[in-house]
Order: sequence, then structure tokens, then C-alpha cells
Amino acid sequence: MTAEPTGHVMWTPDPIRQRLAAATIEDVLCLPDDAPRVELRDGVMIVVPSPTYDHQDICSLLWLWLRQHAPREYRASQATGVAVSLDNTFEPDVLLVDADVSGSRHYSVVEQVTLAVEVVSPGTRRRDRLEKPAEYAAAGIPHYWRIEQNPVHVYAYDLVDGSYQLVADSADELVLTAPFEIRLPISDITP
Repeated sequence: MTAEPTGHVMWTPDPIRQRLAAATIEDVLCLPDDAPRVELRDGVMIVVPSPTYDHQDICSLLWLWLRQHAPREYRASQATGVAVSLDNTFEPDVLLVDADVSGSRHYSVVEQVTLAVEVVSPGTRRRDRLEKPAEYAAAGIPHYWRIEQNPVHVYAYDLVDGSYQLVADSADELVLTAPFEIRLPISDITP
């Protein structure tokens, strides 16, 4: 059995626009349906790696937990983005945003975001542990959680004077007072 060409070419970023760093959020919104998820960093499209099953399970279980426990003024979301500017966006694994964010949108503005969560995978360690916290803090996102896998361990940070400070971490139960009273058994988000 041989694979027959379908005539379909997989989408890739335009190399000329990548060199010019000229991509905007409008370009991302116009991508074809089969394009991978991308973030914009100073006008350059960065392809977001495809997650593993365990990664997705942790994200889904956390989304479900937040949906069931967060106060009504919040809305939990997965695979949606944060628009920082016309040429800078984020694609966190899980978000907690204002409840009034329209369900038809792909992006929230930073002011609507309360919590950004990243689940660390082998290919995203440096970005999730070092780069993203600094970028989220610079954007003004009040809370950031980093979730390590194998075993699942949650690190919770609050924005204090422009940078994140570790406020709690646990492999058993995450207990926080912000962004709301949280008692999250880590087993609830462990695949």
C-alpha cells in the first residue's frame, strides 16, 4: 500500500514574514483550520508543540476542577489565547478568565486573565519554567501555575511588584487564598 498525494500542502509560516517579524494577531486568526497552534513573539509565529496524552489529561482535569470550583465571576478555558498586543500572544494550557469573555472568541485581553497555567513537557521545559513566567509577569497576569509531570506537582505564583513569587507548591494538595479559596487535591488532576 502506498500513500497517494492528496494535493494538500501542510501550512507553515511564511519565511519572508518570519524574517521581517511582521505577523499580527489578524494573521493568526486567518490561519487555515489545519494549521498548528501558534504564539506570536514580536511578530514571529512560534508553533506550539503538540501535547502528549498525559499532558492533555492534566489540562482537562484541571479545567474540569476549575469549572466546578471557581466562583461564577470566572470562566475556565483550554486551548485559547491571550492577546498582549497586535504582535504578541500566548497560548497557555489552561486559563481562568473573566466570566463575561465571549464564548465565540479565541483570545482574551490580558486584563481579562486571572490565571495562566502551563503543564511542563520535555520539549517545553525551558520556556514553561523560565521564559513564560517572565513574559506573563511582564504582561501583568496576576497568577501563574506551573505543573510538572511524573509525578504531578503544582507550583503556584502570585504577581508581586512586577515579578512572580512562589506562594505554594504541592504534590498532595494545593491550598491557596487567591485568586479564590482553593483546596485542590493533586490526585484530582493526575491522570
